[in-house]
Amino acid sequence: MNSKGKLFILSAASGTGKTSLANALVEGLPDLEFSVSHTTRAPRPGERHGAHYYFVRRAEFDAMVARGEFLEHATVFGNSYGTARAEVEQRLGRGESVVLDIDWQGARTVKRLLPEAVSIFILPPSRAALEERLIKRGQDSPATIARRMAEAVSEMRHYPEFDYVVVNDDFDAALSDLRAIILGRGAPRPPTLDPAELLRD
Repeated sequence: MNSKGKLFILSAASGTGKTSLANALVEGLPDLEFSVSHTTRAPRPGERHGAHYYFVRRAEFDAMVARGEFLEHATVFGNSYGTARAEVEQRLGRGESVVLDIDWQGARTVKRLLPEAVSIFILPPSRAALEERLIKRGQDSPATIARRMAEAVSEMRHYPEFDYVVVNDDFDAALSDLRAIILGRGAPRPPTLDPAELLRD
């Protein structure tokens, strides 16, 4: 990779396998790191301050927002999350390439502030495949799954805003596509999905 790092944005709807792909991607590329976000939520078992998140009080988070210190921030289920600009710039300056695992709204904000960032959206191969993945989690009621599907479709409608689209129809192939983008080896395989079928109401 170059002496100055690059910034990559990874976004997807819930159930597309983004987290597993992102973890495998970072584990396989020593010069690639996740950005460590700030959050107001309490640490979960095994999470460490500065490694998984920077855990801060609400007042401190709000002060950082007021000072314009975040590239992007959002509130999810009452907890706030933000990507600190200094955190990203320091890592890039050290030659590390950084991955931001954020939603499409955060991606839009970061691209506006840092247009050189490379944005990637991960899609499922089909609507049926996404629904099957959500059902296999075994933790949601049919009503909740229907709501999550509607939310996923709404999020996926923004994929044309991204620089690259990777279809997770096969984990190893999708991971190879992501590695090719990160390493500057060209575009991934052409998408083989039907957008109209995937995004219908």
